[in-house]
Amino acid sequence: MTDQTNGLTYAQAGVDIDAGAELVERIKPLARSTRRPGSDTALGGFGALFDLKAAGYEDPLLVTTTDGVGTKLKVAIESGRHDTVGIDLVAMCVNDLLAQGAEPLMFLDYFATAKLDVDAATAVVSGIAEGCRQAACALVGGETAEMPGMYAAGDYDMAGFCVGAVDRDKVLPRLGDQQVGDILVGLASSGPHSNGYSLIRRIVERSGLAWDAPAPFEPGKTLAEALLAPTRIYVRSVLPHLKAGRIKGLAHITGGGLIENPPRAIAEGLEARFDWNAWALPPVFDWLQRTGGVSNHELRRTFNCGVGLMLIVAPDDLPDVLEGFARAEEVAFVIGELAAV
Repeated sequence: MTDQTNGLTYAQAGVDIDAGAELVERIKPLARSTRRPGSDTALGGFGALFDLKAAGYEDPLLVTTTDGVGTKLKVAIESGRHDTVGIDLVAMCVNDLLAQGAEPLMFLDYFATAKLDVDAATAVVSGIAEGCRQAACALVGGETAEMPGMYAAGDYDMAGFCVGAVDRDKVLPRLGDQQVGDILVGLASSGPHSNGYSLIRRIVERSGLAWDAPAPFEPGKTLAEALLAPTRIYVRSVLPHLKAGRIKGLAHITGGGLIENPPRAIAEGLEARFDWNAWALPPVFDWLQRTGGVSNHELRRTFNCGVGLMLIVAPDDLPDVLEGFARAEEVAFVIGELAAV
């Protein structure tokens, strides 16, 4: 290897190794704050270990999910608000695990940008750590990629990866147990969560409003603040019901809305029969529908319409389920029932 005294450096090519190292140091305490039984969340190795026995599992199956935040990131980037999209990233993965009956155990993230802004990246990871704390899930590692020429200045993208576990006899959906008359329970969303933002951004463009304008549907907040409300994480309130065997099926209402997602949790020969008058459409969706001239069908197949999770429970279990959610300060309401196709 010949020493060169005047050659190009990685920094001159657009990649700042020092900035990456600074980011790692900043996020180490964030990762430590997400410790949980089975993981010590130490960063710096080439991989992460998890002790399922320490987490209390006897006959576990591993469950994995991966997801992103989509074009909601454009709202964060354009408004300069980076501290909540990390919560979205965690939420989209851990809520999917619940649909299999699984408990989230460990989370990893991938963050890619043209030029690393350490402050913005730290804000993003602080949101990821907050999401992991809400989900009682350990942030065990990740990857930061600085790729000049791949992204426009100031842009970034990210993906999340989550590993969970469920004991073999608790896997969802329990298709063989579902029957006509089972109750559909909705858990309230915090807004559009992380879906439909390409349409949302077109509607905002049509409205002529700037991101810092007052939100027409939420007094006291700017449009960006209101639309960046992070995806609700349902892990702590739902897990007790999963472990007690009270839930026969669960659908995370994401892309595809209330049209495409429920069938993924329902047995063949049955369908979700919604009572669309059982809950009020939250103001954000009413504003989006009116401003964009969006039809009811398009609204229901694009957005969650106020229902973040749909649970399937037996009528006899309904009182215990609703009481449990009330104690957990989760807004839960009956939205329909299973019917024969």
